[in-house]
Amino acid sequence: MLRRMFLAPFLLTLALTLSACGRDDPQAALEAAVQKLQDNLEAKDTGAVLDQLEPGFQAQAEFDRDWARKTMTLMFLRYASVKVIALTRKSSIDPTAPQSGLTQAQVVVTGAQGLIPERAAPYEVRMEWRRVSDEWKLTRLTWE
Repeated sequence: MLRRMFLAPFLLTLALTLSACGRDDPQAALEAAVQKLQDNLEAKDTGAVLDQLEPGFQAQAEFDRDWARKTMTLMFLRYASVKVIALTRKSSIDPTAPQSGLTQAQVVVTGAQGLIPERAAPYEVRMEWRRVSDEWKLTRLTWE
């Protein structure tokens, strides 16, 4: 019974995600990439997050992929649970350059050892994406 309670929402989420990832709908694919990034961060899957970053990835115009890897490793070791709560999120594709996408969001990042977050930090983030072989890669990340 308990297993069925968790299986049904999982299968529904999987079906919705797969239907949103149509190859002919770049907007849906971009939104799916943003959700995948959030899911990978919450799963504490450094490798999967790095796979979503373009080789020339930059954060705040001064940090690179190596910085991203080190930062994730430290946060994932420090906290048993990491959550990224998107308060608002809007993604768009540049009509003049359909291989370029932009996501702007207000998020709260939390870290916890137990049920109660020990750290909660709000951010306004801007993510610039580039579509490479039908896959969206994160090229730039800035936050305030």
